[in-house]
Amino acid sequence: MATLSSVLEYLKQNERRSIEQLCEYVRFPSISAQPQHKSDLHACAEWVTNHCREIGLEARLCPTAGNPIVVAKTARLASAGSSSDEKGTKGAGHLQRPHFLIYGHYDVQPPEPFELWKSPPFEPRIEGRSLFARGASDNKGQNLAHLKAIEAYLKTGTELPCDITFVIEGEEEVGSNSLATFLREHRDELGCDAVVISDTGMPTPKHPALTYALRGIVAFEIIVHGPNRDLHSGIFGGTVDNPAMALCQLLAKLRDKNGRVTIPGFYDDVESLSAYERKQFARLPFKARAYAKFLGVPKLFGEKNFTPLEQRSARPTLEINGLTSGYQGEGSKTIIPAWARAKITTRLVPNQDPQRIIKSLRRHLTKLCPATVRLEIKSGHGAEPYLVSPTGPQAQAALRALKSAFECEPVLMREGGSIPIVNVFKKILGADSLMLGLALPDDNAHSPNEKFNLDCFFKGQLMSAYLWEELAGSGIMNDE
Repeated sequence: MATLSSVLEYLKQNERRSIEQLCEYVRFPSISAQPQHKSDLHACAEWVTNHCREIGLEARLCPTAGNPIVVAKTARLASAGSSSDEKGTKGAGHLQRPHFLIYGHYDVQPPEPFELWKSPPFEPRIEGRSLFARGASDNKGQNLAHLKAIEAYLKTGTELPCDITFVIEGEEEVGSNSLATFLREHRDELGCDAVVISDTGMPTPKHPALTYALRGIVAFEIIVHGPNRDLHSGIFGGTVDNPAMALCQLLAKLRDKNGRVTIPGFYDDVESLSAYERKQFARLPFKARAYAKFLGVPKLFGEKNFTPLEQRSARPTLEINGLTSGYQGEGSKTIIPAWARAKITTRLVPNQDPQRIIKSLRRHLTKLCPATVRLEIKSGHGAEPYLVSPTGPQAQAALRALKSAFECEPVLMREGGSIPIVNVFKKILGADSLMLGLALPDDNAHSPNEKFNLDCFFKGQLMSAYLWEELAGSGIMNDE
C-alpha cells in the first residue's frame, strides 16, 4: 500500500503542473463586489468543481441566494454494516472516522487602480519565485495548495486517515452573506472535528505560523448635536457650546496618556497572556525601529507595559476611524457647526463580549456628555473575538505539520484583525478553526501587484499532506 512518502513524491513531481493550474485559476476575474462579474464568478466556481472531480473528489456546485458554493468530499472509506455496539459510531452503519473541513474562497477583491499594476491583474506573471495576479494569495493559491495535497493522496492510492470536505465559497470578500445559511441547511453533512483555513499569513518563510486567536470588533458612530443650524461664530459665539469642541473633549476622555481605554469595565474580562504565549511572541521576528519606519511614524505608541506585538494583537483598543464637523472647503468660514461626528471601532480580545462593551460605552459617554449638546450613538457591525487553545492537541498537531513541511520551527500568532466566519463555524458546526496561512506580509493582498510565493505554495501542499495524519492522530473528535 502506498504511504505518505508516495504522496510527497507525487507533489514534487507535479509541482510545475500545480503552478500551471494556479495560473488557470487566477485568470478568472471572480470579483464579488462588482455585479458585472456575476458570470465570471459562476465560471470560476464551475472550474473549481470540475477540478475537484478530476482529482477524484465527489464535487457539486451548490446554488445560494448569492454566488454558488463548491462542496467537494473524499469518498467515505469507513466500512458499512458495522455492529451497532461499535464504539464511536457516527451515523447508521459507518465507523466513526475523523472528519475535517477545509474552507476557502474563490472570489477576489477588485483590482483597481489598474495603472498601479505592473502587469494585467488577471494575466498571471511569474517573476523569480513569485506569481503575480489578483487572487494569487487571497485566496486561490492557498486553497489550491490543499486541493493538490488531497489529489496526491487520491492519485497515489494512499489511504487518508480521515474524511475531508472542501467548502469553497464566492462571497468572502463581500461578507460571506450566504455561508451561514448554507452551513445551517447542511449542518449534518458538514459536521466536523475541526475546520482548516489557509487565508491568513506567516511572518517569513522561515517562520510558518498557526494563528490561534483573532480580535473581535465593535463599530459605532458618535454624533454630537448642537444648534439647529450652523451659526455665525461672531454673532453667536460664546453663548452656545460648539459640537466639534464638545466631541473632541468627549473623545479625549476615552483614552489616558498610557494608552489605556477609560471605559469602566473595559478590561474586566481580558486575560493575560500565558508564559507559553509570551515565549512564543518573543520568537516572532520584529524590530520596533524598522516597524516605525515602515509605518512612517516618528515613534510608536501603545498601551504601557506591553510590547508592540502584544499591543497590536493581544490587547483591546479603541480607535477613531473618522472625524468630521463644520466647514471643510478652501479658505475659512466662520461658523459654529450644528453637529460633529466621529466613527469609532474597538478591537476586542478573547473573553470580551461585544454587546457588553457597547453598553458600557453608551453609559460612559452619556455620563460624560455635557447638557449643552445632545448625544446620539449609532451601533454598527460587530464580531466576536476568537481563540483556540495553542497547547491543545489539534493546534500542536498543526504545528508539527508546519515543521515537517517548512523544515523549521513554526510560530504561534495572534492576529489583530477579525475574521467573523470562524465564529460562524464554531456556533453552527461546533468546530474550532485552525488558521494555517501561507501568505507573506509583502504579498499585497487587496492591493495592486498581489502575488504568491511559489515556495510557500509548494510547502503549503506538503503541510497539508502531513496535516491529516497529524490531526487524525491527535485524539480529539467532535461529538456534536
